[in-house]
Amino acid sequence: QVQLVESGGGMVQAGGSLRLSCAASGRTLSWSAMAWFRQAPGKEREFVAGIGYITKYADSVKGRFTISRDNAKNTVYLQMNSLKPEDTAVYYCAALSRSVPVESEYEYNYWGQGTQVTVSS
Repeated sequence: QVQLVESGGGMVQAGGSLRLSCAASGRTLSWSAMAWFRQAPGKEREFVAGIGYITKYADSVKGRFTISRDNAKNTVYLQMNSLKPEDTAVYYCAALSRSVPVESEYEYNYWGQGTQVTVSS
């Protein structure tokens, strides 16, 4: 069984930065694609960024967010810069039993509990 635990969320002013971390335990995930999703109030959960054999980003975060991973620590990061109020959401980490990240949340096998990110204007 795999457990994913996110951390690093918080409140920040527009234009600020945050770095989210997702620590995995239970099994090494160096072979798995990992991704970040987010869900704002009243909206569906959406893909933000994924990393595996390739990296991919949602158009709304390209150039502002960077996903990375440290396989030795079994941890994935999301560096978020130039944050906007519309980035406010609960951010979730997910793992996929394949090496290429996809944008469909239904493909992911493991999920973290989420961490709140609030960006004030």
